[in-house]
Amino acid sequence: MSRLRSPFVWFILILLFIAVFTFFGPEEKSLGENVRIVYLHGAWVLSAQIVILAAAMMGLIGLLTRRESAHHWSQALGRTGIVFWVTYLPLSLWAMQANWNGLFLSEPRFRVAVIFAIAGVSLQIGLALIAKLPWTSLANLAYALSLNFVLNQAGNVLHPPPSPIFGSGNVKIEVFFIILILLTLLASWQLTRWWMRK
Repeated sequence: MSRLRSPFVWFILILLFIAVFTFFGPEEKSLGENVRIVYLHGAWVLSAQIVILAAAMMGLIGLLTRRESAHHWSQALGRTGIVFWVTYLPLSLWAMQANWNGLFLSEPRFRVAVIFAIAGVSLQIGLALIAKLPWTSLANLAYALSLNFVLNQAGNVLHPPPSPIFGSGNVKIEVFFIILILLTLLASWQLTRWWMRK
């Protein structure tokens, strides 16, 4: 019974549910059933960005108010955000291979994702070694601002704006994608809670 209280156990259970839920996602006319990988990849990266932004906001609150709890939340959210950002990369490669029969590694947004994944992992390791919470909050704030700026400047090749999903006009697909984002955010919340306990 005590294992079910562990946020990490809930994180794994939610991931399993996400996998099953994605498998039953609605097909799309041109991509067929392979569009389900695109749904998952999209929800995953959006959740990563939301969590990274939340880490920055908590870091800013911690720096302005000097509340240690805000610094701790920034630290936990920052680690979760990087976990989701790094694990989004293989999902992106899978989506490319399944839907476009090849890996377009020079795609601008994918290159940005790889650079920020390497930088993010290095940053979180460095922050863990330094173990100074205000520095962690400041670094999370700088990382989120940099990521947002660079993504806005990156070209769109396989990611045409506006959102293909929300611009599809298909309510079934849009509702499914929103639920998938919420499930992914729920998983990220459990992982964040686990980091908070460490």
